Amino acid sequence: MFSLFKQELAIDLGTANTLIIQDGKVVVDEPSIVAIDRRTGQTIAVGKRAMMMHEKTHENVKTVRPLKDGVIADFQAAESMIKGFINMLGTRRRFFTHLKMVVCIPSGITEVEKRAVFESADHVDSKETYLIHEPMAAALGIGLDVEEPVGHMVIDIGGGTTEIAVIALSGIVCDQSIRIAGDELTSDIINYMKREHNLLIGERTAEQIKIHVGSALPKLDNPPEDFPVNGRDMMTGIPKQTVVSYSEIAHALDKSIAKIEDAILKALEQTPPELASDIYRTGLYLTGGGALLRGLDKRIGAKTKLPVHVAEDPLRAVVRGTGIALKNTERFTFLIDRRSV
Repeated sequence: MFSLFKQELAIDLGTANTLIIQDGKVVVDEPSIVAIDRRTGQTIAVGKRAMMMHEKTHENVKTVRPLKDGVIADFQAAESMIKGFINMLGTRRRFFTHLKMVVCIPSGITEVEKRAVFESADHVDSKETYLIHEPMAAALGIGLDVEEPVGHMVIDIGGGTTEIAVIALSGIVCDQSIRIAGDELTSDIINYMKREHNLLIGERTAEQIKIHVGSALPKLDNPPEDFPVNGRDMMTGIPKQTVVSYSEIAHALDKSIAKIEDAILKALEQTPPELASDIYRTGLYLTGGGALLRGLDKRIGAKTKLPVHVAEDPLRAVVRGTGIALKNTERFTFLIDRRSV
């Protein structure tokens, strides 16, 4: 009987996208954004609907991205966003009384930031809340056996943070968490278009450029076609169109990618020698949306002289791993629950 009144959710609360798994299926995959009415403070829309309003609002409506660098920056907006996503699961929610959640967090998170996640979960009536570190969830999601005494290095490039961790025996041996990831690459593109083309573009357009012609290398074997970009001319103030190529974008993203490479080398330097020999055999595993950037695996491989594997569905690796952790909360010792904070 108890299982009838129990609802279990695995949540990957990301800077760019939030994914929720229920009963082994991804039931929510939406951008992490909320639209709020300034006059009443009410939430008008969350997810895709709010994203359509982003950077197109009038003075009475504002769009808020509640997570910055992988952690909750706007507490109220985060709460209403989580509530909105849970409401998307349909009317069945009303009949459940016991909500159990596993939420994904960056490995460099502070105690205060952990508490903010727990409190947000409390406000949506979660009775049991567990936290899992992103690299651990990513490792589970791509099918690595995290409990064995073998070292694996996972690089999760998300929207707000890049998480690099060496995992063995159900624990993170050494890690690097840097706040350079998808959002930083997007702002690099905005600045490049401003500097080189005198063209003012918004976040959404920069994101489209990254998807269509984003590259980590100036020369690719299968180059994408040039991409037309619409924006406002900074000299005349009139809307205009410019065409950009992938090699231009590779030049724009070069410095940020170099910082990610430095963090990987730093994590490898901290790795104990026995685990380093394992990593030499197993290679590096790339997950997260950033893993989809063209040529990134080759560039990291050339820098580290190690094999680099890109996960099959890198965008969903973390939430899949969170779902596995949800089913085995008793077994996995690396989950953080309210009692241990």
